[in-house]
Amino acid sequence: MKSLRLALSACTVLMAEAATAADSAGLAIIPAPREMSVTGGECAAKGEPKFETVASIPPEGYELSVKKDGVTIRSSDAAGAFYAKMTLAQLKSPGKKTLPCVEIKDAPQYKWRGLLIDDCRHFFGKEKIKRVIDVMSQHKMNRLHWHLTDDQGWRLDIPGYPELARHASVRAASAKHGTRPHVNMKDYSHLLNGEKYGPFFYTEADIKEILAYAAERHVVIIPEIELPGHVYAALSAYPELACFPERLKGKGPLCAWGIEKDVLCIGNDKAVKFMEDVLDYVCKLFPGDVVHIGGDECPQDRWKTCPKCQARMKKEGIADVHGLQPWITRHFVKFLAARGRRPIGWDEYLLGDVPKSAIGMSWRAGGGGAGHRFLTPLECVKRGHDLVMTPRTHCYIDYGQGLKDDPFQYIGGKVTLEKCHSFNPCEGIPPELRGHILGGQGNNWSEYTWNEYDLDWKMWPRSCALAEAVWTGDKKPDFANFRARMETHRKRLLAQGVNCAPLE
Repeated sequence: MKSLRLALSACTVLMAEAATAADSAGLAIIPAPREMSVTGGECAAKGEPKFETVASIPPEGYELSVKKDGVTIRSSDAAGAFYAKMTLAQLKSPGKKTLPCVEIKDAPQYKWRGLLIDDCRHFFGKEKIKRVIDVMSQHKMNRLHWHLTDDQGWRLDIPGYPELARHASVRAASAKHGTRPHVNMKDYSHLLNGEKYGPFFYTEADIKEILAYAAERHVVIIPEIELPGHVYAALSAYPELACFPERLKGKGPLCAWGIEKDVLCIGNDKAVKFMEDVLDYVCKLFPGDVVHIGGDECPQDRWKTCPKCQARMKKEGIADVHGLQPWITRHFVKFLAARGRRPIGWDEYLLGDVPKSAIGMSWRAGGGGAGHRFLTPLECVKRGHDLVMTPRTHCYIDYGQGLKDDPFQYIGGKVTLEKCHSFNPCEGIPPELRGHILGGQGNNWSEYTWNEYDLDWKMWPRSCALAEAVWTGDKKPDFANFRARMETHRKRLLAQGVNCAPLE
């Protein structure tokens, strides 16, 4: 029997032998199975596989047996059977009608294996979102973090608030391709194209169609409604929700990027009620058990001089403006809990006295975020919070990928394919606290992601590397092994119409 284990090994020689065996067999499976042996011979692969339910197999895990006389899939749940079929599809080499005989035992190390799509800065639409779900599910990724509201656009129609779809989903112009307008500039009008962008938003029917499509592929959609910062689009539709409404009257969503100082008025009961109404509708529409409430990059400048915010602080016994964001976070943790949901938010929202049930999303990797103190992943888990790891050093796929003569524009930074593959969600976390690490995800913010071709280019193949990192975990093959498989796999993606970037 020819043995192949795509796993980290203390012996690099054995690892090299395993990689060679995989290459010779043409088994370009991504993410790599955690345990696989090539048994020799081929299967004609006629007819449907035989399915068996085995309760002892871990959730989302599977056993795949390909023998000369047929294929058997064993799993304890429907997700595991689905992922077995995704592996089966990758076993077939281009141009061949047979499958190699193999025995695979596979299961994910992490339950959160995600991607973020930012539909606010640039809008991709229903069919592209479904296409992303298709491709990510092929790589056993199971969380689509859908960024639906921000300063530059509000993308969800909300009953009772018609101006969100009519006004907040449209901006007067967008950045010219290749320019970088920023909110801190005194005048950035010369950097804009002067073309109205929108209205772009999703109806309830659109959302239900996408949710059904995702459920068939075992992808859970995590909606994000930003608060208390990144709400300028909503404030432009309903200025009375801001600390100083006169600043926003007659304005539309922002046409530039950056951190905006006009944020939700924490002292205004109507502003709190607005967010309650929005999140109540989101809970009714989205079936998942987690809702993202943002919490990042929220300047406190307006709160310092806002009479309503100052009154809120006095009433609630809040010592200074730094206590206002934890107050609103606690409010919505309780609000969502009453609806059977857990909140998740960017790591800034964990600062202060926040319930342990709040899940953090660790992104800053050292600082940033409108001057908020950086709360390290270790500090978060020591406080008892669960975390999804998405550090910008490894997971921000709107950063440059180090390609020569790259035709696309990036926000900055550099996250190469190898860097993505090196991602370890538990890095720096002691073994006794690693149960708080739910997994990880890649983020593609869309300030400089203009359309679906641009999105694909930045997302693939780097999301393939991230998918392998969060599926295989401590059994991840080395990068050379991954890269060899990716050479073949990229051809598959291109054949599917995915605008997959080259490997270097």
